[in-house]
Amino acid sequence: MKFGVVIFPGSNCDRDMIEALQNDLQQEVIQLWHKDKDLSMFSIEDCIVLPGGFSYGDYLRCGAIARFSPMMQSVIEFANKGARVLGICNGFQILCESGLLPGVLLRNSQQQFVCKNIFMKESSSESAAALMIPVAHGEGRFFANDATLETMEMHRQVIYRYCDEKGNINAAANPNGAVNNIACICNKERNIFGMMPHPERAVSRALGNVDGKIIFSHLFGIN
Repeated sequence: MKFGVVIFPGSNCDRDMIEALQNDLQQEVIQLWHKDKDLSMFSIEDCIVLPGGFSYGDYLRCGAIARFSPMMQSVIEFANKGARVLGICNGFQILCESGLLPGVLLRNSQQQFVCKNIFMKESSSESAAALMIPVAHGEGRFFANDATLETMEMHRQVIYRYCDEKGNINAAANPNGAVNNIACICNKERNIFGMMPHPERAVSRALGNVDGKIIFSHLFGIN
């Protein structure tokens, strides 16, 4: 399995993702520049990653300009064929702006940038363990209207929710005010994933946290 990491002007988590995938998860990685368009080296079994950062300076709206980059046009076509795409933080914002994922990411409810470790758990299991994963964002409050949320719940599109360290899903554990404590979602076909937390920053024992490996294993079957 290969991973392609797209680099936009303003990306600042691309190196974190490349390091995590190559050195900690032992995966093949190809860097992709935002002005290029060629994805012919990838198969439908591979994955394109949109990393965190401030693509195009977050001008207009987070992810709104990156959505129209040449590479994103190819990524949209790639995703619509059933190939896998993962967006982290700003990458999640880009996926929503592209229409590949439902909903929007709004300013954090406290109107402040949040940078800390949070906990989240699989929404499909009451007994799932709480995973400690870092967040770093100012516009990470996931929102969708009631009809969209109902459809998402029906198709099990909410993958992870914010919780406390004991696994309790409550408002106090929500770092940004996301509706229904939503931290990670997917599309109906379950090949496109977006999340605000940064699992790539939690895969190294040198950093004292490897809970991110569980997320990569859950989503892509890699350890």
